[in-house]
Amino acid sequence: MTSEQIPSLAPDEFAPETAYLNTASMGLLPARTRSALVADLAEWAAGRANPVAYDAPVGDSRASFARLVGVRPEQVAIGAQVSSLVALVAAALPAGAEVLLGQGDFTSLTQPFHGRGDLAVRAVPLEKLAASVGPATALVAVSAVQSADGRVADLGELRTATAAQGARLLVDATQAAGWLPIRGDQVDYLVCGAYKWLLAPRGSAFLAVSPEAAATLRPIAPGWYAGEDPWADCYDTVHLAASARRFDVAPAWHSFAGTAPSLALIEELGPARIGAHNLALAARFRAGLAELGHCPVPGESAIVSTPGLGTAAAELARAGVVMSNRAGNLRAAFHLYTTSADVDRALDALSSLGPRD
Repeated sequence: MTSEQIPSLAPDEFAPETAYLNTASMGLLPARTRSALVADLAEWAAGRANPVAYDAPVGDSRASFARLVGVRPEQVAIGAQVSSLVALVAAALPAGAEVLLGQGDFTSLTQPFHGRGDLAVRAVPLEKLAASVGPATALVAVSAVQSADGRVADLGELRTATAAQGARLLVDATQAAGWLPIRGDQVDYLVCGAYKWLLAPRGSAFLAVSPEAAATLRPIAPGWYAGEDPWADCYDTVHLAASARRFDVAPAWHSFAGTAPSLALIEELGPARIGAHNLALAARFRAGLAELGHCPVPGESAIVSTPGLGTAAAELARAGVVMSNRAGNLRAAFHLYTTSADVDRALDALSSLGPRD
């Protein structure tokens, strides 16, 4: 294992008191985001908060996410969680349409299709997804990076396969955006929860949609914030926005007050730089696991999952090393605040544990 030291990419923004390797569950708040939230709550408590003023961080968040994924802001809708945004796509499919999923994908992506009850939902192994697209396939829905084990989908291959069959492609970037450069203009729908790798408070999510695909969707829960001019047109009937804002739900104000500064930090550092940092740490951890006799799921990902070690997560937490137990895997996730010292601490803690069943 290399002895090269890898520092945090933003030491002034983070000071975790643990070896925090759990961004795939939730990201850490940058100092700037914490300050913004404290100031926002103080204004609220003092009676000085102005609801209209929250349009600024909402707009900044929308524009920042658009830049991160290479689309225009008017192609981006805001929401609170991924499942409700995926439900927009699920609701637009005709009865009997075939939806192709990857086996074991996260249910925020898959359940809106299963929940319809009248779709032909088919799940296949991730590595066979592109080859399984056929003439009957209406939609392929897949996470860019798998939550359970960190495997990275070949989106280029999937785009080629769906285009050849006239199917649409929905990608969940929740475990990817922020460290894996990903292009929203290369897919039909891109959904993302911002509370993991984008380091935002829980309660903000995004849908980037191509103009062609947007034309097939209809708002299924339109409210006042989906209007062209929400504050001037919020009684009786809403005149829906012409842009993807017509799919907006009213924002959780305080979540977006924190989302804007967090996305600004990701933009400043850039997903390419963050990804290189994360992958270097993941490679160090994989090498250390091999030296300890463990066999993590292969691949090049910021998420490293080791089958059969999931129950070690609780013991590691008591040693100040935070990972997660997902699908029986011990899941470690490396982000911009992780250092080589965190990796070495985790490996030392693992080496001290007894054999697992």
